[in-house]
Amino acid sequence: MSLPKHHLELLAPARDVTIAREAILHGADAVYIGGPSFGARHNAENSVADIAELVKFAHLFHARVFVTLNTILHDDELEAARTLIHQLYEIGVDALIVQDMGIMELDIPPIEIHASTQTDIRTLERAKFLDKAGFSQLVLARELNLQEIRAIYDEVDSTLEFFIHGALCVAFSGQCNISHAQTGRSANRGDCSQACRLPYQVTDLDGRIVAHDKHVLSMKDNNQSGNLEALIDAGIRSFKIEGRYKDMGYVKNITAHYRTLLDEIIERRPQFARASSGRVAFSFTPDPEQNFNREFTDYFVGGRRDDIGAFDTPKNPGLSIGHVAKVGDKWVELHTDSPATVLNNGDGLCYYTLQKDLAGLAINRAEHVGEGVWRVYPKDPLAGCKDLRAGTPLNRNRDMSWMRLLDKSSSERRIGVWLRLNETAEGFALTLTDEDGHAVTATARHAKEPARDAAKAEASLREHLGKFGATHFAPAGIALELAQPWFIPASCLNALRRDAVAALEAARAAAYRRPQRAQAVEPPAIYPEDTLSYLANVYNHKARDFYAKHGVRVVAAAYESHEETGDVSLMITRHCVRYSLSLCPKQAKGVTGVQGTLRAAPLTLINGSEKLTLRFDCKACEMHVVGKLKPAIAKRSVPLAFYKTGANPAGAQG
Repeated sequence: MSLPKHHLELLAPARDVTIAREAILHGADAVYIGGPSFGARHNAENSVADIAELVKFAHLFHARVFVTLNTILHDDELEAARTLIHQLYEIGVDALIVQDMGIMELDIPPIEIHASTQTDIRTLERAKFLDKAGFSQLVLARELNLQEIRAIYDEVDSTLEFFIHGALCVAFSGQCNISHAQTGRSANRGDCSQACRLPYQVTDLDGRIVAHDKHVLSMKDNNQSGNLEALIDAGIRSFKIEGRYKDMGYVKNITAHYRTLLDEIIERRPQFARASSGRVAFSFTPDPEQNFNREFTDYFVGGRRDDIGAFDTPKNPGLSIGHVAKVGDKWVELHTDSPATVLNNGDGLCYYTLQKDLAGLAINRAEHVGEGVWRVYPKDPLAGCKDLRAGTPLNRNRDMSWMRLLDKSSSERRIGVWLRLNETAEGFALTLTDEDGHAVTATARHAKEPARDAAKAEASLREHLGKFGATHFAPAGIALELAQPWFIPASCLNALRRDAVAALEAARAAAYRRPQRAQAVEPPAIYPEDTLSYLANVYNHKARDFYAKHGVRVVAAAYESHEETGDVSLMITRHCVRYSLSLCPKQAKGVTGVQGTLRAAPLTLINGSEKLTLRFDCKACEMHVVGKLKPAIAKRSVPLAFYKTGANPAGAQG
């Protein structure tokens, strides 16, 4: 187990260490960040030296740092990965988030290992296996509902982690190969082309159009704000925010939002506690609607819904702000929904065209011309604003005043300390005891001079002792245990406090203990299946050895090995296009005149020259997106295979 069962961990993303520090200052109990390689996010790499500084900062608050090592690896990358893991362990990283099971077979230090969402933990059997195989924390599939989560919690010792906010991959994580099939860019190696965000024409077996230019694989954004308490009761203990590509403002705002919600729950339910130290004070009111989003859904947590898709656009539609009153040659006059609304130079406005496409304009200059009336001059010519006319509803999807607010310092996080000042034979001693029970004492030699005004002297002592300035501590209480009121100059008190704070920071660092890697059970747990297809994402001989050790007899190569050249499932998803378009046979059950007329026959997705087939597994309530590897991609060289599909693992070498 990675966390005590009473700890609730808020886990925030970070593209770089600067954002990671801000995530912690805005209330994160842990952050996850990419290292210099193998982090499944291009352009989000960080050096080991930078991560080392982040670790020191995080551990001051007893917050944890997880490094993503969650791409699948081929054989000539294994040694580099092993070396990197040793480096990360030496600088104090708390855990690795991994997808490739080959890492479990490497000679690595006893660092905690978390199973990435890319390991496709959507069944109880899979979760139980990974729990016994040495994983301390499991990132469950986003598609699970509360009952499925609870069933897993009841059967495993590993801490359960769940995504609570951010972009949603429509596929079960780790089960999408569309990008590689069409472009050669592998999602399992951190380079997804995001075919799921494209518009498609959907046709049936007879070629009839079911949907035209709809983004039928594009999901709304995840938002579990209303389900946190239910998720806690189901067994989730680590609450994960998506977004290692997101900017500073997003991480600040969303982290602060969920910190506020979790603290409210902890306040009401004292059987739970924060997983790190310190209290956070924000200079703004968090609001998830202010960041980029495709509108929100709680996905499958409360059961299947038909409104989880962002089918009209994968862009940010923003928030309603008003409507167009007039359109001039170089300006647009609009009436706002609220007279209090203020428009800014640089704001972004958007609207839907008659074809339901999302169009937008950036404000170059905004003029307030009356109560609730604004005249805006766009940066680009109005001729390019299709269908913009009087009466058109307008949204704002970029608010410069909000962005400027979060560009500034926007939070403080401080650890509570109790101060006790008493006398020594040669002067005075100051003891600091923090909220976690760490205690240190600093002393100063100084003559004892009686105070002329006792009340004034005591007030001065409390004032100067309580000045923690730019440190990350705040006074929770000050006790003056003195034989009589003494006059102690501010210089002496300041030196005492500085020395005590430095000692407390050192004590907290020395006392921090990162959890050790969980031990796999012996003899090794048997994997639920004895045959694995390309969907197991086995790309190196160490991963193959791992599965062989756990009883798997036949292991196919990962899709990136180019051994699957025919039509196969390129994506598996719980999202169902038929259900979302009200074409599911289950929806027709009991409807007079409709029951029995609908079949879950395949559908076709068309985008330009690209065609994909949708097949429906109604028993499992899953959809398969079927296609094949493009010939040009198949001809590209791949790392030398160490085995052929279907080979007996017992014959593997190395």
